Formats: sequence, C-alpha cells, structure tokens
Amino acid sequence: MMPIAMILGILLYRYVGVLGFITPYLIAVMLFFTYCNINVKDIRISSLHLWLVFIQVVGSISIYMILSPINAIVAQGIMICVLAPTATSAPVITGMLGGNIESLTAYSLLCNLMVILVSPIFFAAIGEVDSSSFIDSVWVIFQKVSLLLFLPFIFAILLQKLSPRIHREVRRMKSISFYLWSLALVIISGKTVQFIVDQKSPDYKVEISIALSAFIVCVGQFLVGRRLGRIYDNTVAGGQGLGQKNTILAIWMAQTYLNPISSLGPGAYVLWQNLVNSYQVWRKRKELN
Repeated sequence: MMPIAMILGILLYRYVGVLGFITPYLIAVMLFFTYCNINVKDIRISSLHLWLVFIQVVGSISIYMILSPINAIVAQGIMICVLAPTATSAPVITGMLGGNIESLTAYSLLCNLMVILVSPIFFAAIGEVDSSSFIDSVWVIFQKVSLLLFLPFIFAILLQKLSPRIHREVRRMKSISFYLWSLALVIISGKTVQFIVDQKSPDYKVEISIALSAFIVCVGQFLVGRRLGRIYDNTVAGGQGLGQKNTILAIWMAQTYLNPISSLGPGAYVLWQNLVNSYQVWRKRKELN
C-alpha cells in the first residue's frame, strides 16, 4: 500500500498538493486512534527509553552541526529524520517481530513529549518561521506542535474515563488509522513533488545527497537502537523505537518550519524504513519456518 500511495501522490501532485492543509488533522486523528489502544497503567519508562531520547536529541543536534557548514538544507533534512518521534505503526511491526509492544508504546509517548518540548527551539533557531523574535518563534511553534501531539492523548484518556463504551468502539476501529496514513502519504508525497517541480533552479546534487544520507541515518538508527535494546533485553523495541519514524509528521514539520526541500529527507526515509521493516519481517518468518 505504501508504494501505491506514494505513486498516486507523485502522479497527482498538482491536485493533492493543495490539500496539504489537512495533513495535521490527519496526524492528530491517527494519534488519537493509537492512544485509544494504550492502557496508561501499562506504561513504564525505563533506562532504555531515556537513552533513546538522549540519542534522538543529541544525535539530531550533532548531525545538524556537522552538515550545516556543508549544506544547510541537507542538514535540516537529515536532522528531522533523527528528531522525528516513533511511528504510530511501530507497535504493529514490533508485535510481528516478537518484541515488547508495551515498552515501545511507552517510548512512543515519551519521544512525542520530547518533540513537543525540543522541536520549537530547534525550528526557531534554524528554521524559517515568520516571527518578530526567537522567543516568539518558539512560542508559535510550541503551540502548534503541542496541540497536534498532546491533545489527541488527552482526548483519548478523557474518552476512556467518561465513556468506556464509546472508547471500546473506537478501539475496534483502529484500522482506520491505516487508511488515514495512506491518504496523508498521498498528500505529502504530492506536496513534496510540487516543491521540487516548482523550483526555479533545482539542485539535484543536494536532493540526491539528502536521499542517500537519509538511507545511512535510517539503517544507523535501526542498528544503534537494536544494539542498545539488546543491553536491556529489549532488542526489537529498541530498534523500532529509534529507527521507525513518524515520517508523515516529519515531512509536515519540514514543509512547515524548515526549507521545504528538506522534506525530501523524511520523504526518502519512508522508503528506506519500509525496506528495513520488510527485511526484518521476512527474516523473522524465515526463522519461524
């Protein structure tokens, strides 16, 4: 389904690109369905989670500082691939690989909170936010990001407390997230292509560099996450937590707060992480057989 959604976005970019304004709403609804399937009592923050968050923050800063003297757009595109939180679909892949779903879910909540706190500072410092001062930029971004990532969690908890019956019905409808994700992927793929086509003087060297660097960072994050997870007897959750990213959110952030071309980083990351996940699932099935 992922390749089909991306191909549709590429082919219909002139039509779907204008729908970019609904992307944050799609993300919020997807997160809401994800959070409705979380039991807050099962959430336990571990040392592994803290290490993974530390790697995300320090890693994203380090990569930007290393690459920005070479090319600022490449630096932005790869930085967002590290900073982006865990994908909403990561628990599904974690379960298929025999990993600890509860641990991955706990980390997903923690890294989303980290993004709410850290990303406004990052984007205000290096992004292209229309505001009168750095503090104003931080506040503007914080409001938008926190509403997008935190409100779905609050609504899910309130629904569970106030109307358990409706909450159970919503949990049964979790497959809707997949279709929303597909629609969002069509839109952001189209919008990314539109940015590329509308460039007055495209720099294909920069765009290819972003795509290739995203591959290196993708594989690196999966490997580092698995190595660290193995120390805490949580290999799969560590790998998926650090490597499998919410690329829909990352692309939207890049297109909104950074140079739009930098969204090619998480755009390429979509392909690379799905290749890694496909290989992992194939290898797991081979072991079981």
